Amino acid sequence: MNVEGTVKPGYEHVRDVFRENMTTRGEVGAACAAVVDNELVVDLWGGMADPKTGRAWAEDTIVNVFSTTKGVASMAVLHAASHGLFGFDDLVADHWPEFAAGGKEAVTIRQLLAHQAGLSAIDQKLDKAALANPDRMSEALAAQVPAWEPGTRHGYHGISLGWYESELIRQTDPAARTIGQYFNVEIAIPLGLDFWIGLPDSIPEQRIARLQADWYRVKMVANIKKMPTDWVKAFLNPKSLTARTFANPAVLGKPARYNEPEMRRLELPAANGHGTARAIATAYGEFAAGGDRLCITAEVAEDVASAATDPLGGASTSCCKPIHVPWDGFRFGSPSAYGTPGAGGSLGFADPERKLGFAYVMNSLDYYVFDDPREHALREAVLDACG
Repeated sequence: MNVEGTVKPGYEHVRDVFRENMTTRGEVGAACAAVVDNELVVDLWGGMADPKTGRAWAEDTIVNVFSTTKGVASMAVLHAASHGLFGFDDLVADHWPEFAAGGKEAVTIRQLLAHQAGLSAIDQKLDKAALANPDRMSEALAAQVPAWEPGTRHGYHGISLGWYESELIRQTDPAARTIGQYFNVEIAIPLGLDFWIGLPDSIPEQRIARLQADWYRVKMVANIKKMPTDWVKAFLNPKSLTARTFANPAVLGKPARYNEPEMRRLELPAANGHGTARAIATAYGEFAAGGDRLCITAEVAEDVASAATDPLGGASTSCCKPIHVPWDGFRFGSPSAYGTPGAGGSLGFADPERKLGFAYVMNSLDYYVFDDPREHALREAVLDACG
């Protein structure tokens, strides 16, 4: 359970906390990174990428970060808006005419991205072949009838949001790229990020951390005190909107299945981004410092600060994209901070007040919806060092 990597002077305590996670908080394999004013000040990794084989977590090990992907994927949306592909107050149907079906003709892009469109569950039966086919997904997404009147309430679009984001970009991008393709060319390559939405076959298995998530749904009941009780009951009730949100197809609600190469290959912009903590922190650090290298406009950046409460997910989301902002139950940085936690414990966020980008990733999935003790301890150590 060696701890490797570097910290800049003043951040030594972060390494101590990372080691404590290994010895007292049940960590298996993990990485943590922090970027301040576009300088990498924390870059740590350790433990085992695959305890079954004894393979150690290495400097370039990548791992699936589940919903932490949402924040990274939203950077592609912000980039697209900054470069004139669409405006947040445009009607979705103005760019994607088929979307108007089912009473969605008045839905704005802002409402769609803010979990307000009532499209969390997709009724058309999907399978992995459909998920890999943008044209089939476009038809299913456009045909969906909202579960509530768009704009009247929030409801966490836990999986579908990423598909809608991808189709919005595909419909407006002159090159008709999916969000994974767009992110790779416009953000990952310019910033030098090891992060993918849809993992290429060229990435060797030895670089990928194996998720420790066997019997996750069964163990969920034993860990119910770590999660909102009503949410767990709804998740386990196949007829509920919550269960339908995460179970079409059913494989999406089974974390251990994300270890399969076929699942890694899919573009699930809300759930299966693969990358290093260093990449996530670097991306958030760029946005925290103003996004100049990506030419993010001030108008788009200002939308990040607007927040609204999500009464279904118990989380706070920005009015223009699927990124959380701090609230009483989850304070991660200054009031201007924004980011997303992921199932199992990961987190990535930007804190513009500190010009900070932070990321924690791991392969041993716990059951906290947010504020996992391992991540919390590291985050507080970094924030203390930043001042």
